[in-house]
Amino acid sequence: MTRRRRAVLLLGLALVLGALAASDVARREAGLRAQLGPPVAVVVARATLPAGRRLRAGDLALRHVPRRYAPAERPALPEELVGQRLAVPVSRHSAITPSLIDVGGPPGAPVRAGERAADIVAVGSPAVVMPGARVDVLVTREGEGGSPAGAELALEDVEVLAAAAAPAGGGGPREDGAARVAATLRVSVRQAVYLAAAQAFARELRLLARAPGDRRRTGTVSVGEGLR
Repeated sequence: MTRRRRAVLLLGLALVLGALAASDVARREAGLRAQLGPPVAVVVARATLPAGRRLRAGDLALRHVPRRYAPAERPALPEELVGQRLAVPVSRHSAITPSLIDVGGPPGAPVRAGERAADIVAVGSPAVVMPGARVDVLVTREGEGGSPAGAELALEDVEVLAAAAAPAGGGGPREDGAARVAATLRVSVRQAVYLAAAQAFARELRLLARAPGDRRRTGTVSVGEGLR
């Protein structure tokens, strides 16, 4: 056998073996895909989230994983989870499923022992004062003749349990164009009593939305008549 014929035979054999190997790889990949299943969209946490956190859109992300590794229960949609409260901590990139949501205990307000859910109507934008947000409460006192008599930062870092635009005739947009929001706040008993009195006797309550994660306290800030 000449050297040239030997080279041709070796090349042909290499081509045959390569084709067989490629076919075997393709067959194995197809079998693996069949075992893993098609990709499934799963809602995961962008960062580690503590128990009790009310979920926001920024907390969630979508990842596609093989069906075999997806949660066994029905996948949740991001819009179903926003505004819900976590029952347990969730680590970063872990799936968030309906079973991790706090469905609440006995019927009643979503507050803990010693807390109260206080309902108020205040100046504020429903676009930023929403469930899960944290706000400061600014109270403007009423002076003689109905004129303002100074303002005070009354409460800080208060959690909003529920919020919606105030209905017309019940504290809707004011003549000066400022929008009002009907909000339910998580407060202590003393704070609830204060808010009830302020709602009845103060000239105005205003909710100031805080930046996410900002838990710093400013302390008492009060401005009297004449901005003093």
